[in-house]
Amino acid sequence: MSSQMVIDEAKSEEFCMRMLEILNHGALTSMISIGHRTGLFDSMSGLEPLGYESVARHASLNERYVREWLGAMVTGGFVEYDPERKTYYLPPEHAAWLTRKAAPNNLAVASQWVGVLGPIEDRIIECFRHGGGVHYEEFPRFNEVMAEESMQTVIIPLLDHILPLVPGIKDRLEQGIEVLDVGCGSGYAIAEMARTYPNSRFTGYDLLPSAIERGRARASEYGLTNISYVAKDVTKFDDVNRFDLITTFDAVHDQADPASVLSHIHRALKDDGYYLMQDIKGSSHVERNSENPLATFLYTVSCMHCMTVSLAQGGKGLGAMWGKELACEMLKEAGFGDVNVMELPHDPINYYYVISKQA
Repeated sequence: MSSQMVIDEAKSEEFCMRMLEILNHGALTSMISIGHRTGLFDSMSGLEPLGYESVARHASLNERYVREWLGAMVTGGFVEYDPERKTYYLPPEHAAWLTRKAAPNNLAVASQWVGVLGPIEDRIIECFRHGGGVHYEEFPRFNEVMAEESMQTVIIPLLDHILPLVPGIKDRLEQGIEVLDVGCGSGYAIAEMARTYPNSRFTGYDLLPSAIERGRARASEYGLTNISYVAKDVTKFDDVNRFDLITTFDAVHDQADPASVLSHIHRALKDDGYYLMQDIKGSSHVERNSENPLATFLYTVSCMHCMTVSLAQGGKGLGAMWGKELACEMLKEAGFGDVNVMELPHDPINYYYVISKQA
């Protein structure tokens, strides 16, 4: 005997309206990215209400494209429009979250991930069907966008908010210690530390030679002699009892073998050393992420980047949302002692793990 499925019409209509809202917001995200990359938000910030011609002129951009972009911004609730005067205005309350001057609160930076991930959608679909992954090199502008986001979440608050989480570390840095940044990318973080603490010695490891070259160029530009960048598979580095402080900034979860990375970090630390790990704020249990306002965004970035680049290397595919519970478990398995998980007001995306080598 077959049973007929009963549809809750009100629930169905509610979901339909949500889908329409999602389509609008998804399109709006692309326009936010364009507003950021072209400097339109920066240009409009602080200006009086202007016609689209003047908005375009201030930004040195094409009038027709700016007018269409402004249409999306008005209907999306970002820009106010006066139909009588035909003027456009970016309220300061909105500019406070959309401009480069607003850093580290410039949320427009994150909108760029839609453009970074979109071009590899076909490759991700292939992976859904056949397995495997997409390599780092296939992502357009990844390093550029990651560096800009890291500038907000890591570089700006690094000296005054992040480093002080480690007990006594600023005094030790001033006296002179050995510091390693694993998965350093273009090396902004250790370059900032090297400029501030000339008595300490800094090393950066990263898998990508192109990132290492950018780091070396920056060190040369800054005239830094207390820093070195090394292209290295961070699952296999062989340092033992060498470093007083080791850092990773959103660099563990997308490794091919994160357990091996953590084990090598433990071995490379001195007995009285500390490991500072910044990684994605989430739970290992999906039901506990429902209250996280960025959970859907983070799962998407994980599926289309963090997880797939690990799988492309034959790795575990841990993903960005590996979660605090699994992270703490893996840190203990790697041999670490006390693990303190902290949060910082400026950063809604990450946890900060402050870990001693010994209990």
